[in-house]
Amino acid sequence: MEFNAKKRQSLAACVAGGVAALLSGCVSTPLPPAAPAQPAPPGPGAAPGSGTGAGMGAGGSAATGSAGAPADPAAPPPAPREFRAAWVSTVANIDWPSRANLSVDKQQAEALAILDRAKALNLNAIVLQVRPSADAIYPSELEPWSEFLTGQQGRAPRPLYDPLQFWIDQAHARGLELHAWFNPYRARHATAKSPLTPGHIANTQPDAVKSYGRYLWMDPGEQAALRHTLDVVLDVVRRYDIDGVHIDDYFYPYPIDAPNAAGAESAALDGGAWQKAELEFPDQPSWQRYLLAGGQLDRAAWRRQNVNQLIEALYKGIHREKAWVRFGISPFGIGRPDRRPAGIVGFSQYDKLYADAETWLANGWLDYLAPQLYWPVAQAPQAFDVLLDYWLAQNTQRRHVWPGLYTSRIDNAGKAFPPEEIVKQIGVTRSRTGGHGHLHFSVAPLMENRKGVCDQLKAQAYQYAALVPAAPWLGTTPPATPAVTARRDGAGLALKLAPGAGKAVAQYAVWSRYGNEWRFAVAPGARTELRLPDDGTAGAASAVVVSAVDRLGNESARVTVAAA
Repeated sequence: MEFNAKKRQSLAACVAGGVAALLSGCVSTPLPPAAPAQPAPPGPGAAPGSGTGAGMGAGGSAATGSAGAPADPAAPPPAPREFRAAWVSTVANIDWPSRANLSVDKQQAEALAILDRAKALNLNAIVLQVRPSADAIYPSELEPWSEFLTGQQGRAPRPLYDPLQFWIDQAHARGLELHAWFNPYRARHATAKSPLTPGHIANTQPDAVKSYGRYLWMDPGEQAALRHTLDVVLDVVRRYDIDGVHIDDYFYPYPIDAPNAAGAESAALDGGAWQKAELEFPDQPSWQRYLLAGGQLDRAAWRRQNVNQLIEALYKGIHREKAWVRFGISPFGIGRPDRRPAGIVGFSQYDKLYADAETWLANGWLDYLAPQLYWPVAQAPQAFDVLLDYWLAQNTQRRHVWPGLYTSRIDNAGKAFPPEEIVKQIGVTRSRTGGHGHLHFSVAPLMENRKGVCDQLKAQAYQYAALVPAAPWLGTTPPATPAVTARRDGAGLALKLAPGAGKAVAQYAVWSRYGNEWRFAVAPGARTELRLPDDGTAGAASAVVVSAVDRLGNESARVTVAAA
């Protein structure tokens, strides 16, 4: 969701201070885990808190963190598992790039700053908006370059480069997943300024695009709109080594009450009952065509069916192309009115956006649901914990449910969150069976360390790295055991890493024991070397245990390494 988003302070200032200065606000002494261990999600692996550790440092050494003494000090615990992500919005330059038409060097420097901050915080995924409004931040034969990247729709970066490929390469080099985020139906944003290109869908297929307030919107009732969005997404899946496809909460548009209104997302978030007179979405031609063909559904059910067709087609199409690319959806966080828990009130995406998220979960048409739970725990009509429990209860196919957190609400507005609210919500999520992940909207407050939120997250929630939870419904075959050797190298151990035959390795999970404590690190699968420095108090690692992890989170048998 992009409404009410606070533009961050210029990323250029962060970059100018250097990476060391950028990361200094997130350094803290490792503490015990913030929450007790929870039952593991379906398939291999353990929940956050069952084991702990720290991530890879930017320079290549393992940044270590105490994991505590397991019951059997001779064997490390299961690898910790938790999806920890941040959305990076490109629309209206909310997150990246900080303004349109930055030089390529500055665009790349800002991207690297975001990725370095994510790694320093022990996040493990970035959800990057690659299609803000029927445009692209990558070279495409289907849609024009985005004006939010270059200042003019259709204009390529100069000198030419591929921003999406750059983000993927740099994320994977840091052991981070990169999920490509698409807006499925928006064709022009209210803040857009440059003219549409001749190749934009509003010009090539004008019957599929409608004006709605200050937006252009693809009509979900038009098969041309469905085919176009499906083609765009599958084109990216085929051409790029992404880890996930992600779509947001914009299906039919949020209703507006005047022809020139910019949108009604803020009113929906405020939590009150929706009572305004609405401007009807102009889909009369596609609706009449449906009726004339013998359609029996009422208009609301027909609209939901239109959206459902896209969701099912995306899920099946993505996995036909690449079985390991996960499909995630981030709907508005309040469920359909006839199923809500007692006391929960507010905007109905089921009736207004025609988004039937409950059906998507029931049919297993997604790999993870990230409901936007953008309200505090104490706000009873939209209580975070009650809504989370609702979505977990809908998850009969046992997909992942990872709530979206409104971290951008840590600001100076009247309804601002304190940083403690976000830490509390992470704790609530971890306390639930099946609560193995969350996403921050958006990366801006993490880049600014607003009100010390990074300090609190690093000290209380993200002391250690974590693997992304596995997706066993997509495959359970583990990779081969890696080949690992170790030798003394000055004041540390130097590991050589090589994958076993067969499946590609996405990451290595590395446990090292110092005294009676096991410490955890994650290394990117492309790494061939890893250095474990000696501890100032405990000395050298007395044992090292390594496993390989594939793209679906399946973990190989472990290998124990002795220093030569």
